[in-house]
Amino acid sequence: MSRKPVVALVGRPNVGKSTLFNRLTKSRDAIVADYPGLTRDRQYGTGKVGKYPYIVVDTGGLSGEEAGVNPLMEQQVIAALEEADVILFLVDGQAGLTPADEQIAAMLRQKFAHKPIYVLVNKAEGRDPDVVKAEFYQLGLGEPLVISAEHGDHVREAIDYILEIVAPKADEDEAPEPDDDSGIRVAVVGRPNVGKSTLINRMIGEERVVAYDMPGTTRDSIRVPFERDGVKYTLIDTAGVRRRKKVYDKIEKFSVIKAIEAMDQAHVVVLVIDGSEGITDQDQTLLGHALESGRGLIIAINKWDNLDPDQRRQVKADLDLKLQFADFAPRHFISALHGTGVGNLFDMIRQVYKAATTRVSTSELNRVLQQALLEHQPPMVSGRRIKMRYAHLGGINPPTVVIHGNMVDRVPQHYTRYLTNVFRKAFGWEGTPVKIEYRVTDNPFEGKRTKLSERQIRRKRKLMAFVKQKKKALQRKKRGK
Repeated sequence: MSRKPVVALVGRPNVGKSTLFNRLTKSRDAIVADYPGLTRDRQYGTGKVGKYPYIVVDTGGLSGEEAGVNPLMEQQVIAALEEADVILFLVDGQAGLTPADEQIAAMLRQKFAHKPIYVLVNKAEGRDPDVVKAEFYQLGLGEPLVISAEHGDHVREAIDYILEIVAPKADEDEAPEPDDDSGIRVAVVGRPNVGKSTLINRMIGEERVVAYDMPGTTRDSIRVPFERDGVKYTLIDTAGVRRRKKVYDKIEKFSVIKAIEAMDQAHVVVLVIDGSEGITDQDQTLLGHALESGRGLIIAINKWDNLDPDQRRQVKADLDLKLQFADFAPRHFISALHGTGVGNLFDMIRQVYKAATTRVSTSELNRVLQQALLEHQPPMVSGRRIKMRYAHLGGINPPTVVIHGNMVDRVPQHYTRYLTNVFRKAFGWEGTPVKIEYRVTDNPFEGKRTKLSERQIRRKRKLMAFVKQKKKALQRKKRGK
């Protein structure tokens, strides 16, 4: 399985790194404002612009002044650059070349000369590209690429050009292809010290993974193949995703990347949450990555036995409030240390795996679609009704429904959610995301003029002559009055 290349964005503050991050990931995860230094921690996302899949890392801005740089922020940037396959150095085309840009370029040449580095001249909308990029040649990092992150100008072309070179190199260092005989692959992910390794040891019944009451004990993804009740499993234990400002050890800098890669290789993701600490922002961020991977999802709330009834009610209320965007994922309350509820987790994993990988016939899909349309018609758009003609299964894990029709590219989000819930209920797709893709049916008559027969042409001429005579008669009548 090919490893996704990691693309790091670096530059001084307020040059548009977060805007480019949001453009590449098609999200609003990075906060954007006209205020330097807003991004402080590393932000991870899956790239959705370009030919190849990749991971984008947004970093805080470097001022280029050694004395004035926040040590923690600088540490974050260096960590992002060390884990990257390619570095995109953003500069401001409106402000021009600054001494800070030159100092950052010198640092990149000195410490990361072994990695591909590209200069992206941002904020160049409405200007001559050759004029904008001319002064940035003196940075000594090759030919600059001119873009506009805010308006999207030349962003896709630049990313395609860069990944065309970088992606094959990432494939050479590809992740091992999962064995077909590995059974159900389960990725166990979560923050450090939430009990992932303890849970795996409890599930397989032996001490296979080092478990210690110190965050970050597990340093890399560990694969544990085993068999239970005649079913083969491969459990993937990942290094804990810890708060990025607390990452000092080089080995732990790869934790987020490893977690994302483990999710991509798995059939089912088990997100372990520490019930005694409640739902944190990092839990929600990690859940967002799990949803992006499209794999079956189970939320395991660990250390449940340590909570009193009031605390349990509070945790359940937090789950309902903060995890509304993943309401399809089953929640399992366990104690990995004592084994409470762990046995039932296997039943849940098998159910989610079956739901995520079961194929549905085209006739069944269309029957459910037609019934959904009868019960709740698509809304009117510009005075015209959206017509959904037929559907077919586009893929599994996650189940993907492709719907063809007229104007389906203008279906509102609330109606897509309605269809998702209908399909999920009809086919038992519990515990897995359901994707719906729309394909606009081509109009076979678009751009074609109707060819008239000889008879139609004669009738048309007679009609036009009659209309002309009527007009002349009306004009004579008006002049006579």
